[in-house]
Amino acid sequence: MSEPRARKLVVAGLIVGDDRRVLITQRRADQAMPLQWEFPGGKVEPGEAPTAALVRELTEELGITVHVGRIWDVLFHAYPAFDLVMLVYVCRLAPGSPPPRTVEVADLAWVETSALPGAWDILPADRPLIDRLVDEGPPVH
Repeated sequence: MSEPRARKLVVAGLIVGDDRRVLITQRRADQAMPLQWEFPGGKVEPGEAPTAALVRELTEELGITVHVGRIWDVLFHAYPAFDLVMLVYVCRLAPGSPPPRTVEVADLAWVETSALPGAWDILPADRPLIDRLVDEGPPVH
């Protein structure tokens, strides 16, 4: 019998701006899957609530404060070395939050959902979100 594959629980924020564009970030060159684009977020640490992990990751990576809303999607992706479970939350910048900046990411962009397909090198695990965003438009918080 083979050993079970490693699983990682991650969270991502679907941050929707007032103009209905969504925020994507580019991974740094020194990270796994370098320079690919993703919806911002990160790993949930043991014992950490997913929403707390998302707030922490967005503060660390982008220097922002967000209001975390409802879960918008749950994604599963099999990478070669591990299985990924991603909880995707609808978020918006909190009043008084500074604008996002590249604290721990290579770049960031506010993008209209119609511009997402094909124009950005999006991580494989995040690609199903693009289809849904194009079909449904960005969610309301």
